[in-house]
Amino acid sequence: MNATELTGKHLVLGLTGGIACYKVAELTRLLIKAGATVQIVMTEAATHFITPVTMQALSGRAVFTDQWDPRMANNMAHIDLSREADAIVIVPASTDFIAKLAHGMADDLLSTLCVARDCPLLVVPAMNLQMWRNPATQRNAAQLRADGITVLGPDAGDQACGEVGDGRMLEPETIYAALCAFFQPKLLAGKRVLLTAGPTFEPLDPVRGLTNRSSGKMGFALARAAFEAGAQVQLIAGPTALATPWGITRRDVQTAQQMHDAVLAEVSDADIFIAVAAVSDWRVAQVSAEKIKKAAGQAAPTLQFVENPDILAAVARLAKPPFCVGFAAESHDLERHGQEKRLRKNIPLLIGNIGPATFGSDENQVILCDAKGVTHLPKADKQTLARWLIAEIALRIDEQA
Repeated sequence: MNATELTGKHLVLGLTGGIACYKVAELTRLLIKAGATVQIVMTEAATHFITPVTMQALSGRAVFTDQWDPRMANNMAHIDLSREADAIVIVPASTDFIAKLAHGMADDLLSTLCVARDCPLLVVPAMNLQMWRNPATQRNAAQLRADGITVLGPDAGDQACGEVGDGRMLEPETIYAALCAFFQPKLLAGKRVLLTAGPTFEPLDPVRGLTNRSSGKMGFALARAAFEAGAQVQLIAGPTALATPWGITRRDVQTAQQMHDAVLAEVSDADIFIAVAAVSDWRVAQVSAEKIKKAAGQAAPTLQFVENPDILAAVARLAKPPFCVGFAAESHDLERHGQEKRLRKNIPLLIGNIGPATFGSDENQVILCDAKGVTHLPKADKQTLARWLIAEIALRIDEQA
């Protein structure tokens, strides 16, 4: 999480009746930690699941539940509360409240606030699976989307009633990521991005292998930033423990050959290919079927290597390649090596950084190598840097059009 991702944003969180109200406490904490201000508005039903006192303590602002709240001098809380908001988020959104929104009903503070708003409205459903699957609920959710309201989720999984299925509210971290994405400019709207991230692992025997120190953080940050920019994103990831970013389709691989095959299977649909993964240049010619054992007095084993396929070069050589972006980590002469690699790969843009210091770090500093020369970007956390890089890629694609 970036402590400034939502700086300057003011969000109204509307809580309706449901056990998932307890998760909004954590969501509120995440939003405020990211720099947002949060105004809580609750239905009467919501107060049976979590108290206004709790939400006031977490948000640092007075909580509103009554349409006729005397704290509003003009008795127009339904107007005043929305006018400074960048968005209203109904979380959790009950079956009943979704029906109200779909039909424009305004019989309490929160529903009236939504009807009278002049800002975007997002809805996060949370209900029993049968309630979510009910044809009336599906019609109402479809109507919200048709009216330009953003519906986030629901997820599937264990439910408070003991059943399992669709209707579970998204987790706070996912809602947070979705809100961050909502506010990002859609520079890649309609584009399809294929991206590799993380290390590869080349087995030597059943228990050992060759890998590298790449954490995958930069690649995953770029995948998230591309999705935030409106792209459809396919992520092909080497071995990493990182969670899949919100909205991303992910495929896991281990070896360079597997990554190569996965990329070529997907690339025909891609408008942009970003090769962030740290791919092993070599693999052993023959993987041992059994663990290579050590014995007293025995000489160290001799390993024969063969070259792995060059994924980026293979994509760049296609008859109709996507816009190709490469990454390079160098120990010295970054500008010279970066431009040489860009020309050798025959790609329009290469992003270089000094490694291995950036591996596993949450910050990075890079240069952009293209036909016009070299551009230096300032040091930043990887998510901020990823958004800058996506903007640079979008700019170059527009220039090509």
